[in-house]
Amino acid sequence: MKALFDTEARTGGVIVRTSVSYLPDQSEPARGRWFWAYHIRIENEGEQAVQLLARHWIITDGRGARHSVEGEGVVGEQPMIEPGGSFDYVSGCHLATPTGSMQGTYQMLGEDGGAFDVTIPKFALLAPAVS
Repeated sequence: MKALFDTEARTGGVIVRTSVSYLPDQSEPARGRWFWAYHIRIENEGEQAVQLLARHWIITDGRGARHSVEGEGVVGEQPMIEPGGSFDYVSGCHLATPTGSMQGTYQMLGEDGGAFDVTIPKFALLAPAVS
């Protein structure tokens, strides 16, 4: 049985776990379009609440082309994550190649006013081989 999350990274007391699924129903390989959904869980094992302010993704396609995406929050939210708490969300990515990867950082703000970056672990975007 496949584990719920495939990759994880720990930055201080914050853990980011990822899982990705290829979406064949939304992909059109004949038109050079492949789609994936990814599930992120951010867990706060620290001693203070943290708020996710912004994200920075580096998306690399199968040809090695890199695309940077930055923005406020995730899925329209800037969640506050209490000690012992977690925040989950699902989003998506499309590429013009059947393979690629994503990785990045979240900018967090601790309740003490200190800002810090949390690593989003690199995860692969892999479409199944078509025979």
